[in-house]
Amino acid sequence: MNLNSNKYSNNNSDGDFERGLLLDTKPKTKKPSMYNVLLLNDDYTPMEFVVMVLEKIFNKQQEEATQIMLHVHKNGVGVCGTFTFEVAESKCKSVLDMSKKFEHPLQCTMEKN
Repeated sequence: MNLNSNKYSNNNSDGDFERGLLLDTKPKTKKPSMYNVLLLNDDYTPMEFVVMVLEKIFNKQQEEATQIMLHVHKNGVGVCGTFTFEVAESKCKSVLDMSKKFEHPLQCTMEKN
């Protein structure tokens, strides 16, 4: 029997066999965890400021921003948007920075969706 004619031959001059499996591997990816960004109601931050925050940081139109602001006002908390961890964290920081700049106590947090 000629080793070079064997279907398992690697056609090397030394006649060694290659053994192993060729696996068709696909990277397994999963969707990133999503986080809700929440605004918390307080008795001091003006409603107009909250609407401005929603428009500038969360890119909401005035009507939707007003609806979210009223929801926060009535219920004590409201969702501004749902994002990946890094984006949610950045949005929260932006809200807190803007609140501090304008000397308002508006608070923002995030929770896993």
